[in-house]
Amino acid sequence: MDNISLIETFASFKQNKNIDRETMMGVLEGVFRSTLAKEYGTDDIFDIIINIDKGDFEIWRNREVVEDGEVEDSNKEIAISEVHKIDTDYEVGEEFADEVKLVDFGRRTILSLRQNLVSRILELEKENLYQTYSKKIGDLITGEVYQAWKKEMLVIDEDGNELVLPKSEQIPSDFFRKGDTVRAVVKKVDLKNNNPIIILSRTSSIFLERLFELEVPEIYDGLITIKNIVRVAGERAKVAVESYDDRIDPVGACVGMKGARIHGIVRELRNENIDVINYSTNVKLYITRSLNPASINSIKLYEDDKKADVFLDPEEVSKAIGRGGMNIRLASQLTGYEIDVYRDEQEEAGIEIDDVAIDEFTDEIEKWVLDQFKAIGCDTAKSVLAISRADLIRRTDLEEETVDEVVAIFKAEFEQ
Repeated sequence: MDNISLIETFASFKQNKNIDRETMMGVLEGVFRSTLAKEYGTDDIFDIIINIDKGDFEIWRNREVVEDGEVEDSNKEIAISEVHKIDTDYEVGEEFADEVKLVDFGRRTILSLRQNLVSRILELEKENLYQTYSKKIGDLITGEVYQAWKKEMLVIDEDGNELVLPKSEQIPSDFFRKGDTVRAVVKKVDLKNNNPIIILSRTSSIFLERLFELEVPEIYDGLITIKNIVRVAGERAKVAVESYDDRIDPVGACVGMKGARIHGIVRELRNENIDVINYSTNVKLYITRSLNPASINSIKLYEDDKKADVFLDPEEVSKAIGRGGMNIRLASQLTGYEIDVYRDEQEEAGIEIDDVAIDEFTDEIEKWVLDQFKAIGCDTAKSVLAISRADLIRRTDLEEETVDEVVAIFKAEFEQ
């Protein structure tokens, strides 16, 4: 066991584990100094020179030159006669440096030194991995499936690190084989017996958010903001988006031309049904949109209790609830309101209609005109009436007469 074999041990870890040069040199010197302290009682008298590029190192011991017969500690002092055998220029009182060869330590000490080096580098690698991935929580990771088991899947990242994708964090219809490429987000980093365990997730709402950032440049650039995401992985998701620029239709941008953008995300999520809706600070309007595809007649809010009673035509109730109650459950999570739906029987219940979806006016108003109002986030009659005439003309780019006619029809509905 010589210098070269130790340097090779060091170099192999440095290459495989991405540990920076300065840190690795510090580790190597620290291990040597620990060994020197055990062998000589101190490491203060030694200089350690490490040359990673050449693959070698040197250890030099510094001792004071004293008169013959006055050596009290051979580790710190050396007789002048011994020095003169090497170099006659030295005088008493000067410092003499001689190289300590690794072979002088003995085989057992060298083996112990190598084990300490390996152990220290492994600890450093674990710490480095933990710190690196702790900063990546919520980031999108692409890796290769190394092994698939019943309860979890082992994924290798581009640096060769092992990541874990538990079955509970996989979409129910996920199926991967060894060698497949998989995308997921870093959910958390656990420590088990001082070993970092990086947990990935494909069921997290953050995973869906990262996919939207990947597919929709306007979200990545901050022109469109995702206000909230709720999902049942592999089944259905609802995404509320908002644009601070009136010229950008957030829903249209997320869906893409002919659904090109959303289709890429749907494929990644194993055909998960994704509803993208316009976020609104108008709670009633927000709840109405969240219950898509159901058409809402009226909503009664109990803001103190965060509850909402929604009234619909009998044939719309099943749409609002959804299969297994999924649609209404996701709408509740998205809006933060506990939603109850009721069949709307106005004459018997005496309930006043709070609002009307503008799609109900297709008999009186052309569809392309209604689409102009939808494009600016107005899905109901009252949401249109809440905006000034000047803003409606500016934002919809419709003729003044057309806007006035639409407003008159909507007003007449509530006057009746």
